[in-house]
This record gives sequence, structure tokens and C-alpha cells, in this order.
Amino acid sequence: MNKYIFTLFILFLTLQSEAQTEYLDSLYAVEKSTHTYLKLGKKDSLQLDFYKPVGDQKKRPLLLYVHGGGFSGGQRDDENTIQFSYKMAEKGYAVASISYQLIMKKIGFGCDTKTKEKIKAFDTAAEDISEAIKFILKNDDIFNVDEEKVVISGTSAGAEAVLHLAYVHENIILPRKFKFAGVIGMAGAIININNVTSETAIPTQLFHGTNDNLVPYYIAAHHYCSPNDKGYMMLYGSRAIADRLKGLGKTYYLFSINGGTHSWSGIPMSRCIMEVTDFLYNDVLNNAKRQTERTIGL
Repeated sequence: MNKYIFTLFILFLTLQSEAQTEYLDSLYAVEKSTHTYLKLGKKDSLQLDFYKPVGDQKKRPLLLYVHGGGFSGGQRDDENTIQFSYKMAEKGYAVASISYQLIMKKIGFGCDTKTKEKIKAFDTAAEDISEAIKFILKNDDIFNVDEEKVVISGTSAGAEAVLHLAYVHENIILPRKFKFAGVIGMAGAIININNVTSETAIPTQLFHGTNDNLVPYYIAAHHYCSPNDKGYMMLYGSRAIADRLKGLGKTYYLFSINGGTHSWSGIPMSRCIMEVTDFLYNDVLNNAKRQTERTIGL
């Protein structure tokens, strides 16, 4: 009888283990800490919130998140970001949500703002993201992340920043041989589609409303400015990036919201956890080499 009970117990543990796949549907308790990753002069500095499984000693894939807000607002610890960070850390990921320099705060980001100022905002955010990653990797005794499994993600302006860093920005902060394991853009775009090549391509997940009124889903001017406006700048949105990666035979996951506007930029953080987890687990961690497209209606 005891042997029978022991066998059932082992079988139960085995089934439990199989039912809970790490990074896919596991459920850890999570601890959060806040760190200053960059000092800006004597008074200002930039912080990041770091989430990880409680008491963990294992090197974890890092998911770094960049908030939106037109490079003039937003915060790293709003309710949506906190919930998203906890949900992803519960699955086993190390998660960092960062603050960055909001250099457009007194300038704006519309059609009256010069194009070069907009690109400067992209570059500055990309540099801050790089500094945050450099800080995390340097302090391995604190963060203990897998340097080969760093994924950057963001919404709206944050999506533009991470896509810019992944595909356009010339890195001089991170090690020369460093390469991101993946990028997730929620309503983002880039300024040069030709930078997406067989050499630069990484697993890319894209969420975007087809009727986005600020950042184009396909190819259009930023904020749909006219050619005569100071802020006229062509952008290549999620559909254009996906088409480019498809043509190159590279991994991508395009999630389109048919009829969705820019208000959808932050919604995937709460409603599409399963899709994000699917992408990270299969395309990033297990190199599934898929080309996935999903479309939902409003």
C-alpha cells in the first residue's frame, strides 16, 4: 500500500512538472527592487524597477520595457506596467522597466517639431536603454541575467525607441558583439526600413492597430504630417517591418487589430500576455523560426 501511494505521489509530481513549463506557464512569487542606473549631472538621475522570482539564483532571460508618452511624458511604474512586469516575472523572466530622458517635454512631438529633434529623441532614448542594459549586465551579482537572452520591448514612443535601437541606432555603449535576442514593439515604427537586413534581423513581435492615427500601421508620415511641415518624417510601421522580415525569411510575429487606433498601444500588455509569452518562449528562447500573423477585430 505504501509503495502504491509513493508511486502515485511520484506520478503526481511528474504531471505537475509537465503541466508547469518554465517561461511559458510557470508561476513564481516575484520580488521588486529599484535601482539608479544613470546619473545626469548633480541632481538628476534615471531609475529602473527590476522584477524577478523571489530568492532566485538562476540566470534569467531579461525583458526590458520602455513606456510610451511621446518622449515627453509617461512613467516606468504606472499600473499597467507594474501588472505586466509582475505577470512576466511570474513566468520566470527577469523584467526591467526603465525611466529615460523625456527631452520633448517642452517641445512637443507634433508636425511643428523639427524632424531632427524627433530623431534626437529616438537616439537619446536608445542611448538610455543601452545604458540601462549596460548597468544590468555590469552588476551581475545583483541582477544575474543571461546576456545572450536580452529582449527589449515598448509601447508607442517606447516601441519607436526599442525598434530604433534594434534596427537603426548605431550602438556605441553596449559591447560591439552584443546582439539583442528579440524586440517587441506595440504601435511602433522605424525611420529606415533598409536597415532591416539578414544580418540585423532578430525575432520581432509587433502589435498595431490598422487605423493608428499617430504611428502608421504601414508606411506614412509620422502623425500624418504634410510634406511642408517641419516635422514631416516618413515612418515604416509594423506591417512594413513584418513584410520586410517575411521577405528575408526571418522570424516575426505580427498581431494586427483591425480598425484599432493608437489607443491600442498599451492594451496588449494586459490582453495579450499569452501572445507575448508564446513569442518569447518559442521564437526567442527556442528559436522556432516562425512567421506568425494574427488579426483580430474590434
